[in-house]
Amino acid sequence: MTAYDNNNVFAKILRGEFPCYKVYENEHVLAFLDIMPRAPGHTLVIPKAPARNILDINEEDYLHVARATRIIARAAKTAFNADGVTIQQFNEAAGGQVVFHLHVHVMPRQEGIALLPPASRREDVKVLEDHADKLISALKGL
Repeated sequence: MTAYDNNNVFAKILRGEFPCYKVYENEHVLAFLDIMPRAPGHTLVIPKAPARNILDINEEDYLHVARATRIIARAAKTAFNADGVTIQQFNEAAGGQVVFHLHVHVMPRQEGIALLPPASRREDVKVLEDHADKLISALKGL
């Protein structure tokens, strides 16, 4: 297996070298908006532990990611009045992984509205700020 790259974009976000639209954080995980969302409120949940993907993360660190994913999914459903939520996680290039730091996609969904293609457009800053505020407010209600 390929070694973890400490210079991947999510590692840089964790170190504060790149900005993000943070919606949730604890000592084990960080959740922030995808800047090229496939749906309004598309959020990424990542471990703070250096893990390339699900194939190399230790079980305890993965459980923290799973718990945070559930928290974000519930908040996203509320914040965006969603009919459902899509959860996706990819492993290695052949599995569709692009950034090699474990991350889980949480996408609130509306009935009859398809997801945008991956990385198809960068969202407007004001929209991202509004979506972050909605998620943060919904998280306070959980």
